[in-house]
Amino acid sequence: MKVAIAGATGFVGTRLVARLHQDNAEIIVLTRNPERARRVLPASTFPRANVVHYDPKQSGNWQQAISGCTGVVNLAGTPIADQRWTPTYKQSILESRQVTTAKLVEAIEQASEKPSVLVNASAVGYYGTSETTAFDESSPPGRDFLAQVCQQWEERAHRVEAAGVRLAILRFGIVLGPGGALGKMLTPFQFFAGGPIGSGRQWVSWVHRDDVVQLIVEALSNPAFSGVYNATAPNPVRMNTLCQTLGEVMHRPSWLPVPAFALELLLGEGATVVLDGQQVLPKHTLSAGFEYRYETVKPALQAALAEFG
Repeated sequence: MKVAIAGATGFVGTRLVARLHQDNAEIIVLTRNPERARRVLPASTFPRANVVHYDPKQSGNWQQAISGCTGVVNLAGTPIADQRWTPTYKQSILESRQVTTAKLVEAIEQASEKPSVLVNASAVGYYGTSETTAFDESSPPGRDFLAQVCQQWEERAHRVEAAGVRLAILRFGIVLGPGGALGKMLTPFQFFAGGPIGSGRQWVSWVHRDDVVQLIVEALSNPAFSGVYNATAPNPVRMNTLCQTLGEVMHRPSWLPVPAFALELLLGEGATVVLDGQQVLPKHTLSAGFEYRYETVKPALQAALAEFG
């Protein structure tokens, strides 16, 4: 297997590279920063990972690296909850997904030896937010900013199907592992000041990073994987439950709520990602026969925290 990955140095991407390397795959790391990629994915550890410099907004020679690949994985995108959503940052969130996907599809279309599959990330933000509605892969899109981003992101990916290439879209929930969203939650708990964010009633549709990686691997290798799959665990929880369980696993109390206005001051409109939430069920993923290693949140948190050391 030979796989090209955009976003290989990210939270999910690094674990995916390690897994594919373990499976003796050849990996093409598409990166804007080759020096950083070689630090994150050193050749001494990953000798079958070849770094290719690319500009995700421009056509170029980098697109030739796609030819001959078994599959392409697109995990690229500006982080959603890292800073305040200014108009400029919102444009970056959209373009980093929309344009990068379009250029990858263009490379696949032009390849002399086309990949058989594109595995394209999306997000549960596609569905909008709700405290009461349960969503699955057949649910309609929401109307907020993130829903619009996901729709345009997926629309660009769907264009690859006209070239006869199989497409699997994975709508990611909150990915639990050593870093990411969980890493940001740990500090207050370490100082005995942890607690739920906002009302605590909002749903958190989570998934362990190892299950995300396994789902990507299956989408790459199983010709039956086609269409949209929610990359979320089958048992979402409310924020109160997540924080209570995290406190239990860390042997810390979960008693000091983070008020909504504090997060809104920090992130502005971007706070909706954390404050509103949605209950997303992986109906299609389960019907495809995917077996989760972590179906409930406590063992997922225990495994994630064990990796922090």
